[in-house]
Amino acid sequence: MMSHARGPVLEHFRWIGGQADVWQIFRDPGALAAVVRGLAGPFRDDGVTAVCGIESRGFLLGAAVAVELGVGFVAVRKGEGIFPGEKVTRRSDPDYRGTHQELRLQRAAVGPGERVLLVDDWIETGSRASAVRSMVEECGGQWAGCSVVVDETAPARRADLGVRGLVTAAELPAWGGQS
Repeated sequence: MMSHARGPVLEHFRWIGGQADVWQIFRDPGALAAVVRGLAGPFRDDGVTAVCGIESRGFLLGAAVAVELGVGFVAVRKGEGIFPGEKVTRRSDPDYRGTHQELRLQRAAVGPGERVLLVDDWIETGSRASAVRSMVEECGGQWAGCSVVVDETAPARRADLGVRGLVTAAELPAWGGQS
C-alpha cells in the first residue's frame, strides 16, 4: 500500500525558496487519498487505537489516517494556543534547525493500554516524535510507531521510533535553487 503513495508524493513534492513543500499533495484529492492509505497501511493490523499528530500538517494527516484506521485522533499542540484540561508537556530536543519545541498533549486523550501511532509529514532528527512518545507513555499508552510522508532519520533512530516513511529524503528531487 505504501508503494502506491510514493508516486503521488514524488509527483507533487516541490522546493520553494529552498524550503520543502508537500502542500500540493493536499490539493489533489487522489494524491491525498493515496498518501493517507499509504500512511495507514503499515499499521492497519497493528492494534492501533488512536492516531496523534503534531500541529499543523500532523493534524491534517493524522486525523485523516485516524478515519482510515477507524480510530480516534489525539492532538499534540505546539506553543501556547488554547487547549483545555490537564496536559502533559515536553520540551523537545533540538530539531534539524536547532529549535526546541514545547509540545502539549491532553492527559485524558490517551488512556492506559492504548496503542498510539504518530503521523506527520516529515521526520528529520526524531526529536519531536521522541517527545510525543514520552508523553504517550506517561499517560499509560503504548507507542505503535511513527508513519510519515518523508523519512530523513538515521537508521538507529528510525528503528527506535518505529518510523515508516512513504519516501526517504534522499529520494526527493534535488533542490536546484529554483522556486
